[in-house]
Amino acid sequence: MKKLQQILMLATCMFVLMVAAIQRDGKVWGRSIKTMLADSVKTAKIDTMRTLDDGTKVINTTELGKDIVGYSGAVPLDIYIKDGKVVQVKALKNAETPEFFEQVKPLLTKWNGKTIEQAQALKVDAVSGATFSSHGIIGNMHQGLAYAEKKAIEPTILEQMNLDAKAVAGLLVVLLAATIPLFYRSKRYHTVQLLLNVVVLGFGCGTFLSWTLFINFMSSGINFWASLVPIIMLITAFVYPLFGKKNYYCTNVCPCGAFQDLAAKTKNKKWRMGANTVKRLNAFRKLLFAVLLVLTLSGIWFEWIDYEVFSAFIFQTASVFVLVLGGVVAVLSFFVPRPYCRFVCPTGTFFKIAEHR
Repeated sequence: MKKLQQILMLATCMFVLMVAAIQRDGKVWGRSIKTMLADSVKTAKIDTMRTLDDGTKVINTTELGKDIVGYSGAVPLDIYIKDGKVVQVKALKNAETPEFFEQVKPLLTKWNGKTIEQAQALKVDAVSGATFSSHGIIGNMHQGLAYAEKKAIEPTILEQMNLDAKAVAGLLVVLLAATIPLFYRSKRYHTVQLLLNVVVLGFGCGTFLSWTLFINFMSSGINFWASLVPIIMLITAFVYPLFGKKNYYCTNVCPCGAFQDLAAKTKNKKWRMGANTVKRLNAFRKLLFAVLLVLTLSGIWFEWIDYEVFSAFIFQTASVFVLVLGGVVAVLSFFVPRPYCRFVCPTGTFFKIAEHR
């Protein structure tokens, strides 16, 4: 009976995310809900290749790269080719977070001056802190250049995967976090894993579960091979609890939780909190979550999802508010065990509901 209740709560949570995705983007898994007819008419009018008066050919990747997902959705491009060389690449309208997309804009010039063959052979690295958006641009370039050569083909699995050093390290660390604690319990190893989570998953890869990621995936779908690390995180957060491993992601994987746990291991004097204080703070967390959920499902204010503390790990693009919040949480963590996780975290509260606890 408990397992059934847990499955029903998980299904309810998925429905909530679906409603949020429709409210924000009007689509689920990349399929338009509100404007399906209008979108289909608009798409039909888009020419994949057109020729300008000076002979420049322009490849539009809206259709070619429709299944290539960045962080918040497709990242279509216009690729300008003249005399067999790429002369310019323009990003078209997309749903990427502006701060992240500003970081990856310099990628658009990497192919300039290259012949189509040279551009296809060029190895371009993703921009740190904006990996998904980077791979959205790179994937669209590959498809556009292939079309220009009349060789439009599906990218191989290896081409879809991010195989740079940071991504490989992140995959190894998340696999360790998802497996080793299931079979081996050691305080010393757990400390090492916490360090890896903070350094590699947090500051290195900038990968973590959040409301932003949930809604983006529900809205635009998941590029499986390019999203292996967050997919494994999702499994530990939503599937593991069905088999009795509740709170697994927060305890063993989350970079933010890992930082707070490491801070709590220091030998400075801790603050003692009375039972009533803890009770009031827990009530505050629940009330905050209820308010944010209403704002999300009603479509009144989605921007709050950009202010969860996790993005402080990507300090290059994090807002001042998030950096200040991250600093406050970091300091408090040395005196209060897991202050953000226990008394604020909307993502953690969502997990509690999904786990029916």
